[in-house]
Amino acid sequence: MRQTVSDYRAILLSGAPLMDTRAPIEFARGSVPGAENLPLMLDEERVQVGTCYKHSGQDAAIALGHRLVSGAVRESRIAAWADFAQRHPDGYLFCFRGGLRSQIVQRWLAEEAGIDYPRVAGGYKALRQFLMATTETTLAQRPLVVVGGMTGVGKTEFLATLPNAVDLEGCANHRGSSFGKRVSGQPAQIDFEHQIAIRLLRLEDRQPSPLIVEDEGLFIGQCALPEPLHKKMGAAPVIWLEDRFENRVRRILQDYVVDQLVDHQALYGAQEGFDRFAAHLKLSLFNIHKRLGGERYQRALAMLSDALADQRATGAVDGHGLWIRLLLCEYYDPMYAHQKASKAGRILTSGDAAALHQFLLK
Repeated sequence: MRQTVSDYRAILLSGAPLMDTRAPIEFARGSVPGAENLPLMLDEERVQVGTCYKHSGQDAAIALGHRLVSGAVRESRIAAWADFAQRHPDGYLFCFRGGLRSQIVQRWLAEEAGIDYPRVAGGYKALRQFLMATTETTLAQRPLVVVGGMTGVGKTEFLATLPNAVDLEGCANHRGSSFGKRVSGQPAQIDFEHQIAIRLLRLEDRQPSPLIVEDEGLFIGQCALPEPLHKKMGAAPVIWLEDRFENRVRRILQDYVVDQLVDHQALYGAQEGFDRFAAHLKLSLFNIHKRLGGERYQRALAMLSDALADQRATGAVDGHGLWIRLLLCEYYDPMYAHQKASKAGRILTSGDAAALHQFLLK
């Protein structure tokens, strides 16, 4: 009897390699962190089988599926599954509900490649239900503390020093501000939710320390916070991180200029990478032009354009400090000061990273 595994906690905590046998379009909507898509059927094949099922029933659909995935196509897919299983002998395979597709892959692997490979009972649907339940249960049982602070004070760096933190921006692959889009793009919404759930699962046994997250709105880029998390953050106590203004400027310069250019050029090459990096900064500024107002936007744009021209010609980045300082003084700091005032009744303490560490150790 071929093995079926239903210990979802052990599977997910182990970080075991997972073979997702669903169609590529299903995988693109979201999967389990670390899963590799090796489908039984491609998108068009799945559509044909689904249409056949509606009109002619299950038996006819199964027969069509076997005709579509036969001969050289069948051999190539079995070879890909076998390669995965041999590279990852500690892994598992799954389909949507742990039903026919994963059973076929499991059977063909055994019969054609001599590999007995376990499948996940209930498939993707059961794994997702477990992860969503983990988020709800953990948030209901654990206290939560939110880290606030002005732009550039190093909230993400501070979280990285805490064993009980959940880096929401890391899960969303976005720095959270108007300029925070990363060249590598964001995960699908489902993948974002699963990343958070996996982190919460790993922190489950660390009682009674509170979970620590950065103060965020509902959306981080295009990713929406899970409703239970967003609701709890809205009522949670806050600790307010502070740092010197020039340290904030240097940090923003490093994150949004130096590191962004490195990322763009690593993906697109030196020339195209710089062009795309420059376009990214200008678009990010344009996205807040209505809130800045026409005169302030034009001043910031002129500073940014001059800084980019100097950077392109000489490699110097100091010129970017001008528009960064302008945005901090005239846009971001007043906005965050208002937010701080609105949270005044929830703020437990304020201070630099060392002071907040001491507070959390009490």
